[in-house]
Amino acid sequence: MHEISIIQSMLDIAFDQAQSQGANHIHQLRLRVGILSGVVPEALKFAFDACTKDTIAADAKLEIEWVKAICYCPQCHAEFSPHDWVYVCPRCEQLSHEIRQGRELQLVSLEVS
Repeated sequence: MHEISIIQSMLDIAFDQAQSQGANHIHQLRLRVGILSGVVPEALKFAFDACTKDTIAADAKLEIEWVKAICYCPQCHAEFSPHDWVYVCPRCEQLSHEIRQGRELQLVSLEVS
């Protein structure tokens, strides 16, 4: 389950930031996660609960902003949201291989005290 290593990496960043601000408690972490990132929502939440136990983030809330996929069609220059795993432009029906959004995996904000 790679969600554990993802959460642990984000917590390492969060702990460093909390320490640099003199905080001793993390109240909330906000993540942006693209639907094409390969992250399983339930596994991410499970990993968060497991990795925050007995830390300064033990009671923290995990907020996840899911980012939809956006592709670009080089034929007709349109951006579109794919409806399945084959990225076909709805305007000109050409295949697209350019993903402009949906692979994000970012720690966006922290609430600390």
